[in-house]
Parts: sequence; structure tokens; C-alpha cells
Amino acid sequence: MNSDSDRKVTFRTVEVSDPRWEQDGLRHVTVKSAALAQRADMSVYVCPGAAEKAAGVPLVILLHGVYGSHWAWALKGGAHRTAARLVAEGLIPPMVLAMPSDGLWGDGSGYLPHRTQDFERWIVEEVPVAAGYAAPCLDADSPVLIAGLSMGGFGALRLAGKYPGRFRAASAHSAATHFDQLCSVTEEPPAAFTTLEEDRSVLDTLLRNRAKLPPFRFDCGTEDWLLEPNRALHSGLEGSGIPHVYEEFPGAHEWSYWERHLEDTLRFFGEVLSR
Repeated sequence: MNSDSDRKVTFRTVEVSDPRWEQDGLRHVTVKSAALAQRADMSVYVCPGAAEKAAGVPLVILLHGVYGSHWAWALKGGAHRTAARLVAEGLIPPMVLAMPSDGLWGDGSGYLPHRTQDFERWIVEEVPVAAGYAAPCLDADSPVLIAGLSMGGFGALRLAGKYPGRFRAASAHSAATHFDQLCSVTEEPPAAFTTLEEDRSVLDTLLRNRAKLPPFRFDCGTEDWLLEPNRALHSGLEGSGIPHVYEEFPGAHEWSYWERHLEDTLRFFGEVLSR
């Protein structure tokens, strides 16, 4: 996953933060993405104990929501501190968190393929390789898991459904479940996304690969504006006999909810990895 030859083919340029100036264990990477034809940023956190593992350190990709960027999960949600605490408590194995920007298109790219930029390929193919520059403990045996909030939840569930063989598990918080919901909170008109009809619905994507899906879960707050779409997704999956975990908790579409329930995602990932 992070061999020198793969790196040279994937990125023209790579910049990694200097450990002398990093804070709270967070590293930062900027690469020239071929999928985006521009530079793209990512924050990376190596949990205590991960660097000492011989092989197969898990990589968890965390996708942010609209208006956000690569720093959101760490500096608004404390994701790295949650992961470190759970590792210290023995509840999850040491892992690496990769927190990429969505590509910084408009109010949010949707992690979708556009006409001239492929934000989907950036996440699925390039982010795991880019993470290896900041976390050399990652290797070809590292399982990749993906999660996100809001627009990132849409991305995590849709990408796991479209590329089931690439992800060991998936999770989402307060997920948008259809492209139309993203359009209601972004300034750019729907036509600007140039997305294919087949990429608009999380449920449709999951149904297409129903026989190969990795384990996945999602949750939503009972005061969240996306509660009913999440309930509809749960109902559609149940009606189609697709195994999944769905939970509801008190809370709205806000960081205090996502900060609290990221633990549910990481513990779920820990359980999947232990099987």
C-alpha cells in the first residue's frame, strides 16, 4: 500500500509536517493528487502502540461534512484523543486515523466523481497511500475502514457499498442518504456536481452490491434534520434483508453529538477487526 514505487506513481509531490513542530501527535500531509489535479491535505494520527506492531496496522479513514476540511475531526471533534483513550482502555487495537479533506470543491464535493475531478478516487485509491507517508507502520496487510459524518457519512456508506472489497467495515453518523440532501445545504447547483444517477442514493448503491458488503453501522440523533432519511434507509435495508446496525441517540446535527458517538464507530471497528 505504501511502497516507494506506488508513492511515485500516485503523487507528483508530497509534503509531510516536521515532527519537531507537530502538536498532540497530529501529523499533516499535502500531496499533488492525480485524481483531483491539484494539491490535497490530510491530517493523520498514529495511535500509541501502532508503530510498534509488526504488520497489519488498521487504517481508519474519517470523512468530514460540508463546509469542513481535514482538520475538522481532530480540532472540532477530538477524534485522535478518543482513539487514544480507547486504545489505552484496551477497547480497540492500535490504529492510524487518516482525516482527509474532501478536495475542497465548493461547499462540499460529496466525495463524488465530477466531470474534471474525481473526489471519489481521491478517497478510495489515493488517501490510503498518502497516509503511508505520515504513518510508515501501514503496509499492504493494513485493513482499511471508513467512517464519516453528514456529507462524510454519505461518502462512507456509498463508497463502502460501491467498493466493498476495499473496506473492512464502514460507519456513519447523521448521514445524508441521498444526493438531494447535500444539494439543500450547498450553494452550488446540482448540475455542477456532474454526478451519475447511480451515485445519488446510498440505499441503491448498497443494494447493488448486497452480496459483498462489509459490516456497517450508522446512527442519527433524535433531533437531527436527517433523522427521517436515516430511518428510511434503515427500513429499506431491513426490507431487503441486508444486515446492518442502526441506532438512534439524543442529539442534533452538531459536533457535540459526533464527538460523543465516534466512540461507537471505533468500538464497532474494533469488534470487526477481532473477528
